[in-house]
Amino acid sequence: MGVTDPAGPVMDRDEVDRALARLGQEHEAIETSLLALQDHAGRRLLEGARLTGVTKERWAAAETSITLLWAYFDAYTATLRSAREIRARRRWSSREDLVELTGLLRGACVTMADVAAPAGTGRLSESFSLTALVDRMNDLYASSLDMVVAADAVWSALPARIDLLAAELQRTRGLAHSVGVRPGEHPSGDDLEHITRTLTTLREDVVCDPLAFWVPTEGSSAPGGGRPDTTVYDREARALEDVRREIDAVLTVRQDAEARLIRLRDVLSRADRTLAEARTARGEVLAKIAATEVPVVSGPPTVLQEQLATAAEYRRQGQWHRLSPLLESLEQKAEEELLRARESLTAVTAPLAVRAELRGRLDAYKAKVARHGLAEDPLLVERYDAARRMLWSAPCDLRVAEQAVLRYQRAAVELLGAPRVPGQAGPEDRKGEHA
Repeated sequence: MGVTDPAGPVMDRDEVDRALARLGQEHEAIETSLLALQDHAGRRLLEGARLTGVTKERWAAAETSITLLWAYFDAYTATLRSAREIRARRRWSSREDLVELTGLLRGACVTMADVAAPAGTGRLSESFSLTALVDRMNDLYASSLDMVVAADAVWSALPARIDLLAAELQRTRGLAHSVGVRPGEHPSGDDLEHITRTLTTLREDVVCDPLAFWVPTEGSSAPGGGRPDTTVYDREARALEDVRREIDAVLTVRQDAEARLIRLRDVLSRADRTLAEARTARGEVLAKIAATEVPVVSGPPTVLQEQLATAAEYRRQGQWHRLSPLLESLEQKAEEELLRARESLTAVTAPLAVRAELRGRLDAYKAKVARHGLAEDPLLVERYDAARRMLWSAPCDLRVAEQAVLRYQRAAVELLGAPRVPGQAGPEDRKGEHA
């Protein structure tokens, strides 16, 4: 059975040499990591920043962890140095040396003040083996690095983007002011003021409390696993883009306002002429067509002319921000007014169109029977004359005239030997018709 001590079986010389080599490599890796953390840009920024909120709380804990890390590392270094000195005493270590080395390399030989012990427990110190000490340092390093990397990532991403957006905001404000888009006078001017206040507050919050804008990645154990929260920034960027589009619309109005006003006057003038034509046609229809209800034609709406005059005044005064929405509304209403006028004209002249269709149908059948040598047929002549008198007299009763044309059509179909007219009765007895 091998020699033992409280740290377990006593290590032989080869085991000691291998342990010292491994611990030396770990020492170099830990030292490199600690120096990198010490020089990390995020840590330097955290040290000099005026922190608030969750970042202030976590940085206070991280500073304590970093201080403790260096204390652990110094103890680790001292223990490793002592072990190397003992091993260097002689080429072939004695049993006493091996027992002492075993205690240093495997035993809980490093005693540190227990800063994490709850008050009142009476525990003032804690002992570690070198392996346990490395594990403790790894935990402290990971939590500290995670906090530093997260803060640095937010600082690297958001303030610069906010500054670029703020610069674009300033350019947009200058352009908006030049076209009369100002706070209290135009909604977009109020939006620009709101965006300005929000971006100013956002930048201050990001600088003072970056961790409030950090979204950790679920399930990630890597330091700094996550992304900056850009929700507020993205919302204000979209709002600024909406304002820019509104300003572009106002600028477009300034460039082509006169041409649009001319087009508006032309559309409204055409609508007025169409309504005038409809009123004239209504009088003609009432005089020429009997037993027909003709819709009343209203006059042109004066409100559109008043709004057009207001738009022209806005243009003269350079109030482009007010002219822009007014022109858009007027253009839509003017097109609707022209459509209404055309529909009125169509509705009013519908009886004349019906009369014209009946006249055309009557003459078409007369020409057809003439081609077949039946133009002088007494019945056809009689029915044609009766239908023609009705259609060319005023006022014309369309219902009676239509029946007269239909009787002429039936007679023509019967004589020509053509199929029945769909939906109509068959040929009638000529004697009965004469009667």
